[in-house]
Amino acid sequence: MNKWQEKDQRYIWHPYTQMKEALEAPPILIERAEGLRLFDDMGNFYYDTIASWWCNVHGHNHPKINEAIKTQLNSFEHVLFAGFTHKPAIELAERLVRITSPNLTRVFYSDNGSTAVEVALKMSFQYWHNTGKPEKKKFVSLDRGYHGDTIGTMSVSGVDLFNGIFSPLFCPSFKAPTPYCYRCQLGLNRTTCDIDCLAELEKTLKNHHQEIAAMIIEPLVAAAGGMIVYPVEYLKKVRQLTSRHDVHLILDEVATGFGRTGKMFAYEHADIQADLLCLSKGLTGGYLPLGATLATDEIYDAFYADYEEKKTFYHGHTFTANPISCSAALASLRIFEEDDTLNNIQEIIAALAEGLEEMRDLELVGDVRHLGMIGALELVRDKASKTPFGFAERTGRRIYEKGLAQNLILRPLGNIVYLYLPLITTGKDLDYILGTIRQIIASLRLEASSFRDF
Repeated sequence: MNKWQEKDQRYIWHPYTQMKEALEAPPILIERAEGLRLFDDMGNFYYDTIASWWCNVHGHNHPKINEAIKTQLNSFEHVLFAGFTHKPAIELAERLVRITSPNLTRVFYSDNGSTAVEVALKMSFQYWHNTGKPEKKKFVSLDRGYHGDTIGTMSVSGVDLFNGIFSPLFCPSFKAPTPYCYRCQLGLNRTTCDIDCLAELEKTLKNHHQEIAAMIIEPLVAAAGGMIVYPVEYLKKVRQLTSRHDVHLILDEVATGFGRTGKMFAYEHADIQADLLCLSKGLTGGYLPLGATLATDEIYDAFYADYEEKKTFYHGHTFTANPISCSAALASLRIFEEDDTLNNIQEIIAALAEGLEEMRDLELVGDVRHLGMIGALELVRDKASKTPFGFAERTGRRIYEKGLAQNLILRPLGNIVYLYLPLITTGKDLDYILGTIRQIIASLRLEASSFRDF
């Protein structure tokens, strides 16, 4: 352990980390980064296969984003965004409106994914209040969804190990079954079902739409819930149901936006439109914190009134629309255009899908899921019964350690080994990453066999 790691352990409290355990395995000290690789203080490198918590898009240390940040620094670093504005924020808002659905015309800035979602929830809630329907104040979401770690966002997320202790603080909300095809709660097969898992949501909306303001959902990929890739048809029907029952549809594209699914936004696969759209993570290419919530004119107009009517949206953040963050975001969007990124990644997307599907033959791989540059392998102790590994077995931790030993950053979600690859991943990178993951899982098979012997 070097002096920096010692100081880290003395002063820092890391997220999602049991610090007692961290004392036994100090965090890796990263000194520099380039492209898909991170380099530590010992000269080791690691493939950043999870895009540094799903935010890095074009690779680390991209010259065009670096230059945009430096250029903005030569002008000014920050200004309050109430009563003031600046060109990077204006230009970014214009571009976001242009690349999203035609009905989304207004951009409200915040500073991360959780706050982008909080903004959407509060906008929907106050919209109904401002338009004379204050009874519409609850929300509906999926029971394995994840939308952030603030009180409001946890309230509309699934309750599990990460947030269960805070559940007494949650606001009331309705939950619908997640369309988890591999572990279908109805025991059906996706090849023959008619999206029957939607029935409970349909019943909830039918019976409670008078008190529901909005439904929030991650389009096509329930990310933190286990990288669950669900059918396009489900999302289409959700849009139909929310429209029918006069309920806003909030699409949380914090994790799925900006090319992750092979299109700029995941909802494009279903050809639907949101009432509110939440963006962050990849918005700045993974460089700086920035959130954005896009709304329709209809929602915006419900807040447009004389001051005395008290319809103002009283929400804001100190670093709202920070000009350096907005400049980074603009540079990232220009890279998409100049490099024709979305077309160029289609070949690597096909290779990723093929490579993951080949792992179905591994004894411990129960399910294979993928969409765009996102992939997941669900590990099980027994394929026939789909029995998962237990919490105490620390399967994810063992995979993490084995990955580091072979130059990969893998951070499994329990029994889910996943990839969230930056869009610059090459065929050579992918061959090494998939080959190494296969070796790691094969080595786990022997360990699992020894468990079964007891």
